[in-house]
Amino acid sequence: MEEAGINPTAQPVPNASLPEPLNQQGPAAGPGANGPSWCASAVLAVCVLLPLTGLAAQQVSGSAISSGKTRPATLDEYRSHLASLNALVRACAQTRDMKTCDPAQVGPDDQVPLSQAPNAERRLIRYGWLRVLLSKAQDKDAPLSKPKTAASQAEQAWENVRPAPPTTTRMLTDAQSRLAADSAQAGISAPAPGHDAERAVLRQVLAGHEYRDLEETTAKDSAYEKVGNWLNHLLESAVRASARAPWLGRALVWGFIAAVSIALVWGLLQLERRWRIRLVPEDRTPAPGAASAIPWQQWLEEARRAAQAGQWREAIHLLYWASISRLESKRLWPADRARTPREYLALVAPDDPRQPGLATLTGNFERVWYGGRNASESDYQRAEQIATALISGASPGAGGGAPQ
Repeated sequence: MEEAGINPTAQPVPNASLPEPLNQQGPAAGPGANGPSWCASAVLAVCVLLPLTGLAAQQVSGSAISSGKTRPATLDEYRSHLASLNALVRACAQTRDMKTCDPAQVGPDDQVPLSQAPNAERRLIRYGWLRVLLSKAQDKDAPLSKPKTAASQAEQAWENVRPAPPTTTRMLTDAQSRLAADSAQAGISAPAPGHDAERAVLRQVLAGHEYRDLEETTAKDSAYEKVGNWLNHLLESAVRASARAPWLGRALVWGFIAAVSIALVWGLLQLERRWRIRLVPEDRTPAPGAASAIPWQQWLEEARRAAQAGQWREAIHLLYWASISRLESKRLWPADRARTPREYLALVAPDDPRQPGLATLTGNFERVWYGGRNASESDYQRAEQIATALISGASPGAGGGAPQ
């Protein structure tokens, strides 16, 4: 059995089941008795090595398609790379051979900066799709399928037939278009936008009348905002507390209603009081004994008659009260018969142009009338000039007669 090339461990096979050449025993069979075993070993070796060879070829092809290498490239280098790739695809579309359509000629992927800044962020541009396309372009396009007959179409009407995939020639043309579009996009230098159009639109909107009264936030507005935030926080705390104690919420509601009712009643009472006061006619006549109870014209006429009689002291006294009557009739102050000359002077504002003239006239009147000083015609002339200016409404010292 060993000379026949049969494995001793195998089960014995009856002689009747073997072919005729294998039934011969002994040296007469010769070396040819090992033939079947050698053929089986060769077939087994071929079956094992073929898948390994295909796997190795597939790994080599895959490494050629996706190199996995990247390089940092400037915009100029990226544009040059796109131009060379476009030329490569054009040449491959013309020849369609392994040398021209080698995927290794694509080169590494590019890391392109997004702007001209020194440390700008980079974007990875991959070319794996182009490597796959070039590897497919080495083979010719498959022949077009024959048009289906009506009978075959009727038989396959139930199938969801997908459209035929594009040919490699069509994909090479599309690849050229894609690379050309990328080159055009890379050729546009995109500086940082100035937003001039947006600013112009914003200025036009802010120039509208609804934004004309806008002002910068002041400290007063900030204080109001803080008070409002505090009130909101207080109300939120009250709401949370009312969730734990339901009676507190009802007490707040009824307290608010009571406060509003009291405020309304108070406001109505104030309005009713004002209306009642308006129903009483206003008495515009001065109180008896007040300076304005006698018209200023009468005071002035009596002063001039006293001056004609040489009574200079009395004439200055009448000129003073003529001025007080005129100012009081203009409602510079309310009529009151109990005021002193100094109190009349205190009622005039310091920035009033009539205040200096009235102060001079008051001083002359007090020295002559209350101080017992003798008055002369010059004293009267000076007092009449000031009184005439006060009565006419002009500044003291300006000329002009008394109004008629």
